[in-house]
Amino acid sequence: MLAICIECSHQRGMGHLFRALNLIRFLEKKRAPYVLLVNADRAASEILQEQGIVPVIVDLQDTASDWEGRLIAERGITVWLNDRLDTGVETAAHVKRAGILLFTVDDMGAGAGLADGNFASLIFDPLQRVPGKSVYRGSDYLILNPEIAKYRRPRERLERILVTLGGSDTYGVTLRVIAFLKKWRQQAVGKPANAAGSKKITILLGPGSAVRREAEAAVQGTDFAIAAHVPSLMAFFAEFDFAITGGGVTALEAAASGLPCMVIANERHEIQIGEYLERTGCALFAGYYREMLPERMTGVTDGQIREMSRRGMEAVDLLGTERIYDVLTEALRNKREKE
Repeated sequence: MLAICIECSHQRGMGHLFRALNLIRFLEKKRAPYVLLVNADRAASEILQEQGIVPVIVDLQDTASDWEGRLIAERGITVWLNDRLDTGVETAAHVKRAGILLFTVDDMGAGAGLADGNFASLIFDPLQRVPGKSVYRGSDYLILNPEIAKYRRPRERLERILVTLGGSDTYGVTLRVIAFLKKWRQQAVGKPANAAGSKKITILLGPGSAVRREAEAAVQGTDFAIAAHVPSLMAFFAEFDFAITGGGVTALEAAASGLPCMVIANERHEIQIGEYLERTGCALFAGYYREMLPERMTGVTDGQIREMSRRGMEAVDLLGTERIYDVLTEALRNKREKE
């Protein structure tokens, strides 16, 4: 039994939840047992209910009672996957004291040093030390949406632009991007038909977004479209030629699907993701949101769109979830053999 423990909130964002859902889809195909552990969060609860997944609600702030050990015993958990970015020593100690395997994801917390493995799929700085007994680094261990395989395609020209800045858009970056795009449009008045004025722009608001009203007000008087609650993000991506994204997993899913993008880092740790994608040639990096330079997308040509699309599909494959599953099953098998 695999326990997937995640944290969701407006501040933390929805990325951990969506990553867990991708993993759960894979586990269900394998008929592998799992339990999802998550803190109480209304937006997360609504998404899980829509997906037909019943989680166990836990108090992640409780570091003293050893609820982890109780759940391990009650549920017959054999492997614990902690996807919370900052695993505390108390949580890690409780899991290890129960005698089971502990793995973490992109985790720089003090407790990650006790983990049997750390899947550092979003850590691209080779000089950054990653805690964990074994470290699995880089995009080979990305847990991506399996629907990408159905909808990935090369882009040929820049006509339709999508703005998607995360499930919660913690810092309201969407509003700043809308302001930039409006100005970009205004500057295109009187220019050739292939300039900014001809581009179709859609703003996708995530389920935890707190800026919906402000965004709707900001696009009044424009032909910008507002979208929310799309049934399939990957199917929605397939409609666009370029995306303005945050610096989390969404940017990497865009690359894998052949969708060129401009990345804005909503958190400091996302800077290296934006820099990595720019190095691979599949994206532009506009910087950390406080000092972002969205003007970097000005003048992008159809030729650049084709090249970024090709390079994204080459750089990011879709086998990361299977690689992680193989690591977990092999680690469990080795542990049982030693016992």
